[in-house]
Amino acid sequence: MLSDKIANNFLVERQIFQLLGNHPRIVRYLGWHDIPGDQNGLLLAESSHGNLQRYLDDKFETISSTVRNKWCIQAVESIAYIHSCGVIHSDIRPENFLVHATSPTSLDLWLCDFGGSTCEELGLDGGHLPDSGFYDPKSQPESSTHTDIFSIGSVIYTILTGHWPYRSSGPFRTGDEMEEYRQKVDDLFELGRFPDVNRLFAGKIMMKCWLNDYASADDLFREISLLNE
Repeated sequence: MLSDKIANNFLVERQIFQLLGNHPRIVRYLGWHDIPGDQNGLLLAESSHGNLQRYLDDKFETISSTVRNKWCIQAVESIAYIHSCGVIHSDIRPENFLVHATSPTSLDLWLCDFGGSTCEELGLDGGHLPDSGFYDPKSQPESSTHTDIFSIGSVIYTILTGHWPYRSSGPFRTGDEMEEYRQKVDDLFELGRFPDVNRLFAGKIMMKCWLNDYASADDLFREISLLNE
């Protein structure tokens, strides 16, 4: 039942936030809201600029290359951290990153939405997989560290170009348009055909994410961090 799935997602997300603790790349967990007569739920810090997808849709042309490059590294940092805690996010996409002004002159990323995540140590499984464009159709339909690493390649691509792989426009206008995109990108990824990234910051890194060439998110984070030195 849908209500059981939602309840499980809340349980998964609550326990994962407790496990992850405070980290600069993770949205801050403020506790569980449980007041009689009011709705129960997670209390989270509010980001100053909403989610990354909307920010890119609205302001991409105004974002400097320095900030975009920094966000690529921060997105990878968040994945490396949660993997070090035994957590696989399973739904990495721009909408699940938040943009927050941590100082008057610095916009930074927070990873959020852990309801679909997995953690073997805690016996948690949110039962989610990424959307097309952020998912490897050649992989087994189960969450692994590769699931997140493949997805982060597409997130980096979106941060740098302003659009999803093999898509040049903004939000989907119809369900048919979304389904057409899903079939197109899944077919191309299935064939091992990925966008041309040779001239982009971290282009080789993106391709290695898509080709499953990283043994771990730590290896990925070490490599992308070197680009900023």
